[in-house]
Amino acid sequence: MALWGGRFEGGVDVSTQEFGASLPVDKHLYKQDIAGSRAHAAMLAKQGIITEADYETIASGLAAIEAEIDAGAFVFDINDEDIHMAIESELTRRIGEAGKRLHTGRSRNDQVATDTRLAAKALSKQLMEANLKLRQVLVRVAIDNGTVVLPGMTHLQHAQPVLLSHHLLAYYWMFTRDFKRLDAAFEAADASPLGAAALAGTTYPLDRVATAYAMGFTRVIPNSLDAVSDRDFLLDLHFACSTMAMHLSRLAEEIVLWSSSEFGYITLSDSFSTGSSIMPQKKNPDFAELIRGKTGRVYGNLMQLLVTCKGLPLAYNKDLQEDKEGALDSARTLSQCLEVMAGMVDTMHINAERMRAACRVGHLAATDVADYLAKKGMPFREAHAVVGHLVLECDHRGCQLEDLPFEVFQEPVVRARHYLGTRYRCDCRRAHHGGRDVAFRGEGAAQVRSHVARGRRGARGRSGLCSLHGCGRVGTLGLRLKARLRLLMPLSLATRPRPRLRRVAIAARHQLRVVAASRIPMRPGWRLCPNTVAVWTSLLHRELTLDGDFPQIAELKRSKVNFGRGWRIVKGGMG
Repeated sequence: MALWGGRFEGGVDVSTQEFGASLPVDKHLYKQDIAGSRAHAAMLAKQGIITEADYETIASGLAAIEAEIDAGAFVFDINDEDIHMAIESELTRRIGEAGKRLHTGRSRNDQVATDTRLAAKALSKQLMEANLKLRQVLVRVAIDNGTVVLPGMTHLQHAQPVLLSHHLLAYYWMFTRDFKRLDAAFEAADASPLGAAALAGTTYPLDRVATAYAMGFTRVIPNSLDAVSDRDFLLDLHFACSTMAMHLSRLAEEIVLWSSSEFGYITLSDSFSTGSSIMPQKKNPDFAELIRGKTGRVYGNLMQLLVTCKGLPLAYNKDLQEDKEGALDSARTLSQCLEVMAGMVDTMHINAERMRAACRVGHLAATDVADYLAKKGMPFREAHAVVGHLVLECDHRGCQLEDLPFEVFQEPVVRARHYLGTRYRCDCRRAHHGGRDVAFRGEGAAQVRSHVARGRRGARGRSGLCSLHGCGRVGTLGLRLKARLRLLMPLSLATRPRPRLRRVAIAARHQLRVVAASRIPMRPGWRLCPNTVAVWTSLLHRELTLDGDFPQIAELKRSKVNFGRGWRIVKGGMG
């Protein structure tokens, strides 16, 4: 009999039992459910609602069930409907009367909301870790190919020459913003609904703050109706996933194009491509195409939850049972996409000469020539017309701007002779080789090389991206912590070289004040690459695991700096 069966005389039909059960989906939330039950039982004992002996019995029973599920030996029964009833029923069978007291002061309504919020936090953190790994790969590939030039495009037409590093770092910034959206989704889910019961609380003297802290939440939801009836925190996660999937799809589309015979800019590794069952010469970008295709799946999960929630009256409705499957699917799908994309970008071969050769097609120097004329005093619209005429002449001759004889440059407009000179062709050639040095644009090869070199000097061979300038500048920064961090966020700041300290205020939910000193000698381990090494903390051990070779983390852990209670620095799963 179901745990709610006392009201009913007859049993549930077999078809409706299976139709109404969520166990096949929410059994994946067993760790969250057991964590919530353990925290709830401890609070009940502390408040004198149950005895300490009952609590000890409940805790040991829950631990045994968790170990059995971990080992894959636990047998789920569809008649239990959901993970909450499955665990409570099994607990009662094992420990007797004490198990029946576990549900005192709570409902499945606040219980399922608690489990879902804990799962949303875990999924957000998992996706942030995968996001960081992909961003690290993009930075590494950008730095390794810092002088490679390719045609920048608009409307898929050749427009202006850009550095490949500049192109890849555009995606870096997109994924950086995605990371912030995931962080916001984590924060939205970081509030405990436990204690709201069905919808109006309970008469028991519950300590909601104690259970919230025990489960790793930073706060409680003040309104009981809101606590059990809304899933907007899941919508935040869905939106973050959808936006990041869109960015992944755009990058995947470019990989598909670049790996084609028509472009030939890159060659995918054998590990991240497939062949044809009939055409032996084929090497297909199947995994990039799959990433592009799975984006629609993630979008669909977002729309499903939006439609589910749009017409629900307060408080809890059974419709909300459909909230978890989409979130779990999107997070799982996106994690795989991020991992595959990181591997694909990391292992692909860059055909630099093919990219450079493509820059000789499409008159990419035209804008630079027009700008040169305008800088010499010619009105830009006149300069635009002059260069347009030159491009037309190139089309007739079947050549590029830099191949035109000097005399042809003098022909379009007689008055233009005052502005024309031998530097025209030089400027054309320089532009074709990625030599533009425009401030804050990041296209200039010399500019990028300078910042890469500075970054390597300051970070002992490891470079990170400055985040205050969307220009692809590469640099490093010494950071001295001046306050305790509560916010889950990467340390990502930028500074210009100055001989004195520069105090920077970061506008965030909690103010973090740091002193940035690029030329001040720091103690060993305190020169951090801002976007590849990060510190996270809270009083509740909110942590994010980083993989990779970051000796600075070990130095920080060995240092005797007082970070405050609850601080953790995690590297590769080691606390």
